[in-house]
Amino acid sequence: MELTTGARLRSQVGTTELIVVKPPAGDVDLRCGGHPMVALDAEPEAGLEIEAGLEEGAQIGKRYTDAAGELELLITKAGPGTLTIDGVPVQLKEAKPLPASD
Repeated sequence: MELTTGARLRSQVGTTELIVVKPPAGDVDLRCGGHPMVALDAEPEAGLEIEAGLEEGAQIGKRYTDAAGELELLITKAGPGTLTIDGVPVQLKEAKPLPASD
């Protein structure tokens, strides 16, 4: 799937919803709980369950990124299921420290 900035996606196996803040170039395989993410208005496939080892959920209001920093996702609704890009779990993006005031 080719991601675009502002795309709203949802999990097929939980309540996780997100917005693509920074898409990578080209096609990627974005999944939650081992199953492909779908458009926010799409109906999830019936009978899907979170795959073993991919139960860790995403936190609302947090940003997630891939190891290369090419992708950034903003979680708008928390839920179960590990977010992965091409089979690799995404990482919680660390906040930048504020400059010290003297």
